[in-house]
Amino acid sequence: MKLLVLTSEAITAQQLRGALPHDLDPAEAEVLVVAPALQSSGLRFWLSDADDAIAKAREISASTADRLEREGMATSADTGESDPAKAIEDALQTFDAERIVLFKHPHGRQAYREDVNADELRQRFGRPVDEAVLAPDASS
Repeated sequence: MKLLVLTSEAITAQQLRGALPHDLDPAEAEVLVVAPALQSSGLRFWLSDADDAIAKAREISASTADRLEREGMATSADTGESDPAKAIEDALQTFDAERIVLFKHPHGRQAYREDVNADELRQRFGRPVDEAVLAPDASS
Protein backbone atom coordinates (compact mmCIF):
# COMPACT_ATOMS: atom_id res chain seq x y z
CA MET A 1 0.00 0.00 0.00
CA LYS A 2 1.11 3.55 -0.68
CA LEU A 3 0.28 6.19 1.95
CA LEU A 4 0.48 9.92 1.37
CA VAL A 5 0.82 11.70 4.72
CA LEU A 6 0.22 15.44 4.79
CA THR A 7 1.30 17.14 8.00
CA SER A 8 2.23 20.61 9.16
CA GLU A 9 4.12 19.34 12.24
CA ALA A 10 6.52 16.45 12.70
CA ILE A 11 4.65 13.29 13.68
CA THR A 12 5.63 9.94 15.13
CA ALA A 13 4.97 6.40 13.96
CA GLN A 14 2.52 6.04 16.85
CA GLN A 15 0.54 9.05 15.63
CA LEU A 16 0.44 7.64 12.10
CA ARG A 17 -0.74 4.25 13.34
CA GLY A 18 -3.43 5.97 15.42
CA ALA A 19 -4.73 7.85 12.37
CA LEU A 20 -5.26 4.71 10.31
CA PRO A 21 -7.96 2.06 10.55
CA HIS A 22 -6.81 -0.75 12.85
CA ASP A 23 -6.43 -3.25 10.01
CA LEU A 24 -3.76 -1.12 8.27
CA ASP A 25 -0.13 -1.22 9.34
CA PRO A 26 2.03 1.61 7.98
CA ALA A 27 5.10 -0.60 8.48
CA GLU A 28 3.78 -2.61 5.52
CA ALA A 29 3.34 0.49 3.36
CA GLU A 30 5.42 2.86 1.30
CA VAL A 31 4.97 6.29 2.89
CA LEU A 32 5.45 9.73 1.38
CA VAL A 33 5.40 12.55 3.93
CA VAL A 34 4.51 15.96 2.50
CA ALA A 35 4.68 19.08 4.62
CA PRO A 36 2.90 22.01 2.99
CA ALA A 37 4.64 25.38 3.20
CA LEU A 38 1.86 26.89 5.30
CA GLN A 39 1.88 30.54 6.24
CA SER A 40 1.01 31.72 9.72
CA SER A 41 -1.33 34.38 8.36
CA GLY A 42 -3.11 35.54 5.24
CA LEU A 43 -0.93 38.64 5.16
CA ARG A 44 2.27 36.58 4.93
CA PHE A 45 0.66 34.46 2.23
CA TRP A 46 -0.39 37.43 0.10
CA LEU A 47 2.96 39.19 0.54
CA SER A 48 4.63 36.00 -0.77
CA ASP A 49 6.95 35.74 2.22
CA ALA A 50 7.46 32.03 1.63
CA ASP A 51 11.10 31.41 2.57
CA ASP A 52 10.44 30.72 6.26
CA ALA A 53 7.42 28.54 5.47
CA ILE A 54 9.40 26.46 2.96
CA ALA A 55 12.31 26.01 5.39
CA LYS A 56 9.93 24.91 8.14
CA ALA A 57 8.16 22.49 5.76
CA ARG A 58 11.50 20.91 4.79
CA GLU A 59 12.41 20.49 8.45
CA ILE A 60 9.03 18.92 9.28
CA SER A 61 9.00 16.48 6.36
CA ALA A 62 12.61 15.39 6.98
CA SER A 63 12.09 14.99 10.72
CA THR A 64 8.93 12.96 10.22
CA ALA A 65 10.54 10.74 7.57
CA ASP A 66 13.49 10.12 9.91
CA ARG A 67 11.16 9.17 12.78
CA LEU A 68 9.15 6.79 10.59
CA GLU A 69 12.28 5.23 9.08
CA ARG A 70 13.59 4.49 12.60
CA GLU A 71 10.34 2.56 13.19
CA GLY A 72 10.94 0.45 10.08
CA MET A 73 8.66 2.29 7.65
CA ALA A 74 9.80 2.83 4.06
CA THR A 75 9.48 6.61 3.95
CA SER A 76 10.39 9.52 1.72
CA ALA A 77 9.83 13.21 2.32
CA ASP A 78 8.85 16.25 0.31
CA THR A 79 7.49 19.75 0.74
CA GLY A 80 4.34 21.04 -0.87
CA GLU A 81 2.44 24.12 -1.88
CA SER A 82 0.88 26.29 0.80
CA ASP A 83 -2.56 25.10 -0.29
CA PRO A 84 -2.81 21.58 1.20
CA ALA A 85 -5.15 20.35 -1.57
CA LYS A 86 -2.68 21.54 -4.20
CA ALA A 87 0.19 19.91 -2.26
CA ILE A 88 -1.73 16.61 -2.36
CA GLU A 89 -2.53 17.01 -6.06
CA ASP A 90 1.13 17.65 -6.87
CA ALA A 91 2.31 14.68 -4.79
CA LEU A 92 -0.15 12.35 -6.50
CA GLN A 93 1.43 13.19 -9.87
CA THR A 94 4.52 11.18 -8.93
CA PHE A 95 3.32 9.06 -5.98
CA ASP A 96 0.14 7.12 -6.74
CA ALA A 97 -1.05 6.83 -3.14
CA GLU A 98 -3.89 4.50 -2.32
CA ARG A 99 -4.76 6.39 0.85
CA ILE A 100 -4.23 9.92 2.18
CA VAL A 101 -3.63 10.69 5.85
CA LEU A 102 -4.22 14.29 6.83
CA PHE A 103 -2.83 15.72 10.07
CA LYS A 104 -3.92 19.21 11.04
CA HIS A 105 -4.09 21.46 14.05
CA PRO A 106 -7.30 21.72 16.05
CA HIS A 107 -9.71 24.42 14.97
CA GLY A 108 -8.51 27.77 16.25
CA ARG A 109 -4.82 26.82 16.02
CA GLN A 110 -4.74 26.23 12.30
CA ALA A 111 -2.35 28.03 10.00
CA TYR A 112 -3.66 29.97 7.03
CA ARG A 113 -5.42 27.58 4.59
CA GLU A 114 -4.93 24.52 6.83
CA ASP A 115 -8.68 24.03 7.28
CA VAL A 116 -9.09 21.57 4.40
CA ASN A 117 -12.17 19.36 4.31
CA ALA A 118 -11.51 15.61 4.20
CA ASP A 119 -14.82 14.90 2.44
CA GLU A 120 -13.88 17.31 -0.35
CA LEU A 121 -10.48 15.64 -0.66
CA ARG A 122 -12.09 12.18 -0.88
CA GLN A 123 -14.35 13.38 -3.64
CA ARG A 124 -11.64 15.29 -5.51
CA PHE A 125 -8.97 12.57 -5.42
CA GLY A 126 -11.09 9.39 -5.26
CA ARG A 127 -9.12 7.93 -2.37
CA PRO A 128 -9.81 7.27 1.30
CA VAL A 129 -8.74 10.18 3.51
CA ASP A 130 -8.05 9.67 7.20
CA GLU A 131 -7.87 12.69 9.49
CA ALA A 132 -5.99 13.19 12.73
CA VAL A 133 -5.65 16.22 14.96
CA LEU A 134 -2.14 17.25 15.90
CA ALA A 135 -1.60 17.38 19.65
CA PRO A 136 -0.37 20.69 21.08
CA ASP A 137 3.05 19.11 21.62
CA ALA A 138 3.14 17.19 18.29
CA SER A 139 6.54 18.54 17.31
CA SER A 140 8.31 17.21 20.39
